[in-house]
Amino acid sequence: MKVDLGATVRPAQAADLARRTEAAGFDALWAAETNHDPFLSCALAAASTESIEIGTAIAIAFARSPMTLANTAHDLQELSGGRFVLGLGSQIRPHIEKRYSMPWSHPARRMREFIQALRAIWDTWEHGTPLEFEGEFYRHTLMPPMFTPRAHGHGAPKVFLAGVGPRMTEVAGEVADGFICHGFSSERYLRERTLPALARGCERAGRSVDDLEIVAPGFVVTGVDDEAIERAKRATRRQMAFYGSTPAYRPVLELHGWGDLQAELHAMSKDGAWERMGALITDEILETFAVVGRPEDIGPELHRRYGDIANRVTSYERPNAGPAVNAWTAIAHTLRQPDPTATERAHR
Repeated sequence: MKVDLGATVRPAQAADLARRTEAAGFDALWAAETNHDPFLSCALAAASTESIEIGTAIAIAFARSPMTLANTAHDLQELSGGRFVLGLGSQIRPHIEKRYSMPWSHPARRMREFIQALRAIWDTWEHGTPLEFEGEFYRHTLMPPMFTPRAHGHGAPKVFLAGVGPRMTEVAGEVADGFICHGFSSERYLRERTLPALARGCERAGRSVDDLEIVAPGFVVTGVDDEAIERAKRATRRQMAFYGSTPAYRPVLELHGWGDLQAELHAMSKDGAWERMGALITDEILETFAVVGRPEDIGPELHRRYGDIANRVTSYERPNAGPAVNAWTAIAHTLRQPDPTATERAHR
């Protein structure tokens, strides 16, 4: 299992974090699009490392056009020497329309076409194929030589797609190279909802789920002592409450019989009660979505939950300081050991 590190940092911190991440033996560093542009951090990280993958987890597709994003990803693929992974997500309608002032409609269909458009553009740049992409949402038919990037020989970047609902998950199975499980996904939800949806999408594309890289959800609560673990619990409860307040994630809660919690969290979010919302996340809910324990306990539990689902795992709390990197270094060591539950699962 590959072990990755996530980052929400100012671009000025990206190079140092990337060097420490590579030195610690991680397989990839992911930049999230929250309060900073992830592509600036990816560029600085790529220029400061030699072997680890650099990617976005996630960048918001619908805040951009396929052409602008294709150009950015193409340049990062060259800068990294072929190590860039473009991780995409849709966000939700209010953010796309009210924060980014961009159109929203039929998100799954639009995302499928967005990724198909990216691949058509990259094919033109890498192989000289005429650009003749005409879809329902995007049209790319003009590519004069002056605006055509040179082929860099590293091929197109891998494209990973994040999703929660079945339709977007099916799109990932159909057109993406990998699937990023949302942190607000329980083991049960992945087994009963996500994997069947991925399989349906893969079947349409004539391939298997085994052809995908799957990134396990990474809500992890850990620390070097009880006080640190309690701090991490409080922060994770707040993060879970934020996601739980979103109607798009209600089906995950409903699967566990907690659907009414979503309505309560949503009402509190409308009142701006962000700090109080975390108190509604009980220990049972916390431990359903997060792996909780000392660093040496995390790896075996991640293996137990996701060892037969995912082939890579990433931190979700987006550490940006030395202690967090050190904690995940210990977790990575245990994850790279033989899966202690593999034999047990094989005989189920």
